[in-house]
Amino acid sequence: MTLSSRRLVLAALAAAAAIPTLAFAQAKEIRIAHVYSKTGPLEAYGKQTQAGLMLGLEYATQGTMTVAGKKLVVIEKDDQGKPDVGKSLLATAYGDDKADIAVGPSSSGVALALLPVAEEYKKVLLVEPAVADAITGDKWNRYIFRTGRNSSQDAISNAVALDQPGVSIATMAQDYAFGRDGVKAFKDALKNAKVVHEEYLPQATTDFTAGAQRLFDALKDKPGRKVIFIVWAGAANPFKIADLQPERFGIELASGGNILPQLANYKVAPGMQGAAYYYYEIPKNPANQWLVTEHQKRFNAPPDFFTAGGMSAAMALVEALKKTNGDTGSDKLIATMEGMSFDTPKGKMTFRKEDHQAMQSMYHFKIKVDPKVAWAVPELVREIKPEEMNVPIRNTRP
Repeated sequence: MTLSSRRLVLAALAAAAAIPTLAFAQAKEIRIAHVYSKTGPLEAYGKQTQAGLMLGLEYATQGTMTVAGKKLVVIEKDDQGKPDVGKSLLATAYGDDKADIAVGPSSSGVALALLPVAEEYKKVLLVEPAVADAITGDKWNRYIFRTGRNSSQDAISNAVALDQPGVSIATMAQDYAFGRDGVKAFKDALKNAKVVHEEYLPQATTDFTAGAQRLFDALKDKPGRKVIFIVWAGAANPFKIADLQPERFGIELASGGNILPQLANYKVAPGMQGAAYYYYEIPKNPANQWLVTEHQKRFNAPPDFFTAGGMSAAMALVEALKKTNGDTGSDKLIATMEGMSFDTPKGKMTFRKEDHQAMQSMYHFKIKVDPKVAWAVPELVREIKPEEMNVPIRNTRP
């Protein structure tokens, strides 16, 4: 045998010996892929979710980062807010990285691209925080669960503040899944108020002048209360339309909750009412108290909208894994998670069996402007409990 042949044989033997070691190491781990917008238009949302996910895993495991003796390993994947990138990354996570379960993404458009990948690999994808109804609606499959709220939950809770006889509403939203699903769900939730115009603008819009003029034209001659309802995600500030003085036509602005930097833009609308997924001062429970305290200690800032969402996803995962004693088999996880209730910083959530959407509270707020606070404060009017919201079941698949 030549020297080179001997080396090849030794290399092959070493590789073969390493396989059982690798398999043993993986058997002692639970591998969680987090596909999110570490960069891209929803970077702020993604980074909050990642921080919340890691804090939630710590909280739910009491600092051990283990469940049933298995180490929790988080694999980060940056989808850049691009559906094709996200789809490829999730396939790599399930296939090459041997992820047992995945969490994410930030964007609804990316989420819709990920759903068939989870089905192809027969692995659970826990959606957080992407919102579009279609995710747990007509594009859903049995491997999809969601801790994030959906467009219908947003819409039904926001209708609490706006759905009154004689109210004319024009909507302004981004022209992609999040915006269009959000407006559709909002319209479906209204029983008394009338939507008289829908304005869809590109995701990257920064100049709202033309869109605002069309909104003003649609509303200005209507009798009674007139409202522009904004459905928007990302860094741009749609509240810039306040500079164009909609009050000249008796038009007011309305929107749902948002992250703290965006809430700074709400200062132009004191007294505005809407509904929020989360604001750190609202929920009163041990998980949220821990989150607020630890986040302030570690980041010198309160936790935000999507930080709470990431922690909720983590707490759901740990609860499910505890119930399966660390078994990550998809059939076992699905059977365990369907109908499962779990604690979160928002209080108790429950995965609805029919579509795996987390039923959860929303918060009716009224905007208060405090010069000592950098953002507008959404003061609680009342908690809207899950049983008060008739959230439609929109999936058409078994």
